[in-house]
Amino acid sequence: MLTDPAFYALAVPAVLLAGISKGGLSGLGALSVPILTLVIPPGQAAGLMLPVLCLMDVFGLWAYRRQWSHSEMAVLLSGAVLGIGLGVLAFGRLNDDAVRALIGVIAVVFSIHQWLKPILQRRMADKPPTSRWKGLFWSGMSGFTSFLAHAGGPPLMVYLLPQRLEKMRLAGTTVVFFGVVNYVKLVPYVWLGQIDTANLTTALALSPLAPLGIWLGVWLTRWVSERLFYQASYALLFLAGLKLLHDGLGAWAP
Repeated sequence: MLTDPAFYALAVPAVLLAGISKGGLSGLGALSVPILTLVIPPGQAAGLMLPVLCLMDVFGLWAYRRQWSHSEMAVLLSGAVLGIGLGVLAFGRLNDDAVRALIGVIAVVFSIHQWLKPILQRRMADKPPTSRWKGLFWSGMSGFTSFLAHAGGPPLMVYLLPQRLEKMRLAGTTVVFFGVVNYVKLVPYVWLGQIDTANLTTALALSPLAPLGIWLGVWLTRWVSERLFYQASYALLFLAGLKLLHDGLGAWAP
């Protein structure tokens, strides 16, 4: 079990942000791994968060058990499994600095995507529903980025937003998709050694924060300015991504 106070100073908000994301302010969970990667290796950060995310997913899967798109899920999960497989191959061939750089890219791109989302949504609203091949591609990208950094939201939304699903069905489809994806990821994470006794013990110590984070997500969704909260969070994610890019690429500098 990790005992460094500096680690817990970042781990507590990282887990709370993941819970807040599950509680309604979706997307903030992408902050968790970049935050933890500032103090521990990327593989350990992702491995530590996965059991906590799986615990949170139990609540989400139950809440949305009747509100998800059955017609989309077969395509989405097929692509996600392929993406997870690519993530396994990439992760086994990249050192910690390369993974830091990749996670930094994901964090920066995710932040920019969120800032540009209103423009993208307006443009997507005029497009016809996308094809199943596009669904396979974007869900595959989602599985890949989810495997590396639990940050599969943006690629998935590129496909789902043009489908014009009803709001609750869209939320339910996203929750069910990532719930299944997270449990599938448990197998390669254990195989690659990203989940071990130390990580499980630390995750268990952090697990009481999971329901608190979800409750905070529900409360913040109701009472706090969503726009202000998101903008501050994405700014922090963007800065964390730049820091990880600097650290990862700096290690390769002569």
